[in-house]
Amino acid sequence: MRALSSLLSQGFGKFASHEFEPWFQHVVNRSYVRLMGLDMHEFQPPEAYPSLNALFTRHLEIPREFSKDANALISPCDALVSECGTLHADQALQIKGMRYSVNELLGDEIAQEHKDRLKEGQFINFYLSPKDYHRYHMPCDLKINRAVHIPGKLYPVNMPALRNIANLFIKNERVVLECETSQGVLIYLVLVGALNVGKMRVSFEPRLVTNDADAYKRAYEFSELYLKKGDDFGCFEMGSTIVLLTEKGTLNLHVKRGELVRFSQTIAEFTTL
Repeated sequence: MRALSSLLSQGFGKFASHEFEPWFQHVVNRSYVRLMGLDMHEFQPPEAYPSLNALFTRHLEIPREFSKDANALISPCDALVSECGTLHADQALQIKGMRYSVNELLGDEIAQEHKDRLKEGQFINFYLSPKDYHRYHMPCDLKINRAVHIPGKLYPVNMPALRNIANLFIKNERVVLECETSQGVLIYLVLVGALNVGKMRVSFEPRLVTNDADAYKRAYEFSELYLKKGDDFGCFEMGSTIVLLTEKGTLNLHVKRGELVRFSQTIAEFTTL
């Protein structure tokens, strides 16, 4: 199943990355925009993108304003909040009635003492659909300590899949970013791969290549890597999911399950800064 989903994703990826003759590419791009209902008012027109993948990974042409308050945590992406709330020990909700282990999600390259700091902490699952803006941004000023690539399957991560595939986020390929605030609060951003193209780009680590038949579990260490709130640090090639995790009592969440959010929107406030 892993091989099949990867092959399907790689095949679609080749189509999406190919630059067709301009007249045909315009048809492909405009058809995708109409079919998926993309809102393009912040971006270049569809025909400006030389491939479907360039359209998927489009950059904002109109910058979005966000709170400069250090206590404000902003959404890292445009997405649906599929679940959020408080962890029960190390258990988070995949969807109502289905839980998954944060310890397993983060994998064995993350120190157990760091995982233990997340017990009874908070989580937000962001689902990016194929129509959403696919780039992701820093939710606050963060120091990046480690990135871990964990190869896996590429099941879809849409709502039907969330309801029917147990431990979906753990089974799928993912990239775990271990970060901390200036106050030493641990925050994890987990990028979860999905069917169709299935690639996740991390701009500060070009060696990290996902949806690759030769990939293996690997950790990348950083000593002085600091990113600012709002910084663009990569993209999904097609829709997927980001899981945000933090320590107990560090956030007051301003979002709820089923809410649509946009990158730059304040979604929580720190209680510890």
